[in-house]
Amino acid sequence: MKLDRLLGILTVLLQNERITAPQLAAKFEVSRRTIGRDIDSLCMAGIPIVTHQGAGGGIAIAEGFRLDKSVLTTDELSGIIAAIKGIGTVSDTPLIERTLDKLGANSGAVISLREPIVIDLASYYKGQYTEKISIIKRAILEGRVIAFDYYYEKGETRRHIEPYIVIFQWTSWYVFGFCLSRQDWRMFKLTRLWGLDITDTHFTPREQPPDLATHGEHLTDDIHLTALFDPAVKHQLIDAHGLDCYEEIDDGLLFRFGYTNPGHLMRWLLGFGGKVTVLEPEWLAEELQAEAQLILENYTQKQDIKA
Repeated sequence: MKLDRLLGILTVLLQNERITAPQLAAKFEVSRRTIGRDIDSLCMAGIPIVTHQGAGGGIAIAEGFRLDKSVLTTDELSGIIAAIKGIGTVSDTPLIERTLDKLGANSGAVISLREPIVIDLASYYKGQYTEKISIIKRAILEGRVIAFDYYYEKGETRRHIEPYIVIFQWTSWYVFGFCLSRQDWRMFKLTRLWGLDITDTHFTPREQPPDLATHGEHLTDDIHLTALFDPAVKHQLIDAHGLDCYEEIDDGLLFRFGYTNPGHLMRWLLGFGGKVTVLEPEWLAEELQAEAQLILENYTQKQDIKA
């Protein structure tokens, strides 16, 4: 994009006393004519760029000029680099390296690429994320329907959706789009999505309902949980919901919170084993008791088989 290239050229000029048009053309992989037009655009934007002829000549910013910090501060550049490195964990590595190379310099950089913030958006699943995100991104740009096998609580299904955006939310990656089989907007978790293909079917983008603009924040917390936790798991509650999510009482940690997904809530509570007692709602306490009984029966049967 031209704006990205202009920002890159400006950054290079701030980092070098002089640089030639052929060097800029090679660095940004465009023609010398394009670099000339970019330099004209920067001049029109108020950046005083001068050209020196002859041996040792080149393009430079006029002596004594200082870039207004309101344009792009060091902290802002630092944030951009941290974000680029983060997306690089699930994107095409050579492309990310070229982008970083254009934003940063060597020893005389305005800002070092040794950014102290590390963002890893891939974790253990880097390989599958990189491939899936690349495929979905291409489908979105080409306006084509994607098809995939989806594994969830109710089993396995083959879905066809019109993809609109890939989202990193709730510590996981999702694709948000219009599901053709359900005729409604849905979010699909990438780790549950396999056999991904781009179909030959093109679609015209639909207008998204206003309440879906936040991709999930419209969901209501219909399950109002009240539970008593053992003080030994205080750090896990803080990790999940923050420092003020519980009240310390004589019997332990009194916890109240709202939830949307009953399946997710059940799995979360089961992870605490005997260190949690659900007080409300009653149906949830009964389901946990039934699940605990099933676990006990499974182990009892296992002991009988061994005997």
